[in-house]
Amino acid sequence: MACELSSGRRPLPGGLIHATASWLVEHCIGPLGLGTLVVKPQRHVTAVGDLSDDEAGELGPLLRQTSAVVRDLVDADQVYNCLWSHARGKPVHIHYVVQPVTKEQTDRFGAQGPALQVAMFASGQIPDPAEVDRLADLARRRFASA
Repeated sequence: MACELSSGRRPLPGGLIHATASWLVEHCIGPLGLGTLVVKPQRHVTAVGDLSDDEAGELGPLLRQTSAVVRDLVDADQVYNCLWSHARGKPVHIHYVVQPVTKEQTDRFGAQGPALQVAMFASGQIPDPAEVDRLADLARRRFASA
């Protein structure tokens, strides 16, 4: 799915938010809440160990910057950074989920960490596409001004 979203073969709410020479930042399409961004390599890579030196060199600073952007946009109490790379039991295009988490979310779902993400997936509550577009515009401005 990550490749289909990047290529435009599948609609991407919020569109491309930010890009570096090697990485793309987009809004998450799943039920992990408004402001959850995905950081993924531009080329198809299924393991962190297969990143080029340039890709690896950009990753840390980009995750830090993305975490700061989502923390500020959502006024998060914590920001999770999780590597996801499986679909249907097979390695797929790696992507980091950068998820702002608020006390309201942990209270509502009665969970934190991976259990919070499981509960959010079980709820199936997808953010409103108009709100995703609005937040993506704000995130673009934050990346541009950094």
